Amino acid sequence: MPERGAFPGMPHHGARPGVSGHTASPGASGHTASPGTSPGPRRDGGGGLVATVTGFARTLRAAGVGADHERTQNMLRALAVLDVAEPADVYWAGRVTLCASPDDLPRYDRCFEAYFAGRRAVPRPAGMPAVTVTRHMAALDGDGGRDDDRDRDEDAEAAAARASRIEVLRHRDVAALTPAERAEIHRMLALLARGREQRRSRRFSPARRGPLDERRTIREALRRGGEVAALRRRAHRTRPRKVVLLIDVSGSMAPYADTLLRLAHALVRSEPRATRAYTVGTRLTAVTAELRHRDPGLAMNAVSAAIPDWSGGTRLGEELKEFLALHEARGATVVIASDGWERGDAGLLGAQMARLSRLAHRVVWVNPHKGHEGYRPLTAGMRAALPYIDDFVAGHSLAAYEELAERLSHA
Repeated sequence: MPERGAFPGMPHHGARPGVSGHTASPGASGHTASPGTSPGPRRDGGGGLVATVTGFARTLRAAGVGADHERTQNMLRALAVLDVAEPADVYWAGRVTLCASPDDLPRYDRCFEAYFAGRRAVPRPAGMPAVTVTRHMAALDGDGGRDDDRDRDEDAEAAAARASRIEVLRHRDVAALTPAERAEIHRMLALLARGREQRRSRRFSPARRGPLDERRTIREALRRGGEVAALRRRAHRTRPRKVVLLIDVSGSMAPYADTLLRLAHALVRSEPRATRAYTVGTRLTAVTAELRHRDPGLAMNAVSAAIPDWSGGTRLGEELKEFLALHEARGATVVIASDGWERGDAGLLGAQMARLSRLAHRVVWVNPHKGHEGYRPLTAGMRAALPYIDDFVAGHSLAAYEELAERLSHA
């Protein structure tokens, strides 16, 4: 926890830092802060405190902490009754409201130090990804004027330029991105979350309307000496539609495999109990447990250690047969992410795809090359699988992955 006086993100006692963190002159606002008092960040429509806390929450989410909108609002409510010029108050308000589990605490400490003090609290453990910090400094009453207007204009221009760059990045092929651009795509994928369409379960639950629940009605009547006081009713439960992901990690899919696995991580995190993930290459490997880790970097490390056939060949027919023997496909939306380069028997792949289409609710095939102009599915594997596919979609860019996530939310 930082000590008092080393907290540039919030004002200190006896000083009035502006947007750039310098001390304002007394003439800027027409009065001078009295010693030992804290002016505090602005809480009006300017949103200085809100911008600071929102930026901090965004930094935490990028580091794998579940600091969602509701938790951020809880921190703002806590700071409304605390002294925001006191680092200890801000530290504990955030720690209590933004952290959901003990695993969040080390990440929270690192993010707090990096965001508010410009340094790390403790050395970063091996394998833990670095925290990307976006700092929003709180503006104060009386420090506005021309400097603030100019800063706001510059911030608006920078935000517009960044939005334009991200929009261009969304449609670029991930295989052609630089490492920095690919990292940006991975950060946006980590925030990709969609609801899942609900399906009717075979199980029932008590309800006010619906068919008569004879068993519950009779049981309650027996407890009352045989007198029926009320008719009990029931209705089918609902549950999210299961999604099963089969991700090709063979050599021909190497430029896309890591990004597709990060998409799988986002889908598993959004619906952990209704999402299954497997990798296919020369063997079928279940990676659902590894993808349930909250931190994307650690999840990818665990997946990498679990997959024995990175950048090998592809035997989709054999592995699809093995997958169908697990009885995971019935009633599920099955997503196959592959370019269709089948080294095994294409006839076997066609037969297994026919079985899959009969068992699954929907079959979606994601091919990175479909997003390229002039692409035609000419490989033996794609020709064998195509008659049994419900949706044949591209999988080469962030925009394509967002479209896929939207499609799965309504599948």
